[in-house]
Amino acid sequence: MTRTGTNGNLKTHLSHSELKYECIKIKGFNNNNNSTRKEKNVPGTAVASRQHRQESFEQPPIYVAVMTYVGFGIVTLFGYLRDFLRFVGLEKRNVAQEREEQKDFTPLYQDFENFYTRNLYMRVRDNWNRPVCSLPGPVFDMMERVSDDYNWTFRLTGKTLHDVINVGSYNYLGFAENNADFLKTVADKTRQYGVGVCSTRQEIGNLSIHEELEQLGAEFLGVESSMIFGMGFATNSMNIPALVGKGCLILSDELNHTSLILGARLSGATIRVFKHNNMHSLEKMLREGIVSGQPRTHRPWRKILIMVEGIYSMEGSVVRLPEIVALKKKYKAYLYLDEAHSIGAVGRSGRGVTELFDVNPADVDVMMGTFTKSFGAAGGYIAGKKEVVDYLRSYSHSSVYASAMSPPVAEQIMRAMKCIMGKDGSTEGIRRVRQLAENTRYFRARLKEMGFIIYGNDDSPVIPILLYMPGKVVAFSREMLARKIAVVVVGFPATPITEARARFCMSAAHTRDMLDQVLHHLNEAGDNLCLKFSRRKYPSWSDIQEEEDFELGN
Repeated sequence: MTRTGTNGNLKTHLSHSELKYECIKIKGFNNNNNSTRKEKNVPGTAVASRQHRQESFEQPPIYVAVMTYVGFGIVTLFGYLRDFLRFVGLEKRNVAQEREEQKDFTPLYQDFENFYTRNLYMRVRDNWNRPVCSLPGPVFDMMERVSDDYNWTFRLTGKTLHDVINVGSYNYLGFAENNADFLKTVADKTRQYGVGVCSTRQEIGNLSIHEELEQLGAEFLGVESSMIFGMGFATNSMNIPALVGKGCLILSDELNHTSLILGARLSGATIRVFKHNNMHSLEKMLREGIVSGQPRTHRPWRKILIMVEGIYSMEGSVVRLPEIVALKKKYKAYLYLDEAHSIGAVGRSGRGVTELFDVNPADVDVMMGTFTKSFGAAGGYIAGKKEVVDYLRSYSHSSVYASAMSPPVAEQIMRAMKCIMGKDGSTEGIRRVRQLAENTRYFRARLKEMGFIIYGNDDSPVIPILLYMPGKVVAFSREMLARKIAVVVVGFPATPITEARARFCMSAAHTRDMLDQVLHHLNEAGDNLCLKFSRRKYPSWSDIQEEEDFELGN
């Protein structure tokens, strides 16, 4: 198969003789992603196999799933009862509703969305959007608020909760900081350039600091070229439509972020979803796409694009990059890698999953990432071959229509990137990368030891604790806040209905004392709320350290 054209359209396809099924044989692989993956090494995947032996998705006891459905059933029944009371006038109707004179128009509100918001979400709304009134670092201050009408409205009490430990922000390397010495260059750039650009880069908003950042980013990632954007979400949603369109096929992981999904839908391409991190499912779709071609006409697809993430932000799992690259090469497809949560957070020197798996960055056609997490700033980037980046400079909506990145934000990104690369003359950056890795392993090991069910890879700083039942989700969040621990809880529809969870994000700025304090309160809350559902036995942190010391000694 060959690639031609400005966009690299696929012009020819594999012959039938080349389509002999050569499945990647993985000993013990389970299509159900609810078991620990143990794989036999195959050529070129030794690192991948080692990494995914450390990735688990344990299933809870059956009674937990049953009680979760019962819990949702009870609150749904009470929701219908309250709707009836509102209808007959026995309960005040607080939610927005359609006007009587507009009853024959298309409704602005969907029935289910309205029902879920007014009867389920409103009961627990105090667990989200809590106002923070200080630097959102490893600890912060929160404004106390109360509700007099069951969470329909809030009022501030004037009190402040001080020194709340923050384990919910994705400040992976701790660069969201206010150290005056570290931020001196940012202050200097603010005085030199100001705060806003007020123009697109294609008009008169292209500053020297933008080009300097793009050159540094390409060097950091080990690619030919890169370009930056002012918004991370738009980096996906506005660039994917420029890369693919009608007549193209997108193969998307089922757990991809909303920005990837939106970009795929806006592109007009045909979208097919493969099971999360399941190489058998992906290869089957690749084969079917090449053999069958486009619907009805059966013409070859103009392009086939595989879209995956480096670290999945709700599962904490890591992409199986070596195997995906092997399939991409085998079937002559393209690969789009979203490293929003992995760049800076994994790899020996923070270069992301390509470094973690020792994959050549040139094997990834489009590398995407954001500056909102490891770099403590805002915006995103696209990186890869120079011709791809140059094409996007002219055809990407984010490049043509969006305002250019704020100069102090660009300087903050460069400051953090130079620190990671050691270009600032210190070892602070690599120290933070290693500290994050140590904090991640320690926190995960201790949670497993306590008996919590957690998802994801041992190297992932995203650590979901499964809570399952809707009542336990809100009780857990409120209990932890009372103990001055700020957590992020997530439930349906952001997760499957039976897999509500609390998402912890580790940071290099977390000290061991902070983590021990969080773990102590987690242990007590887990016992009080009966959240320790794991039936597996894991080694203690001290045993893991002894094993690592023994391996290093040999």
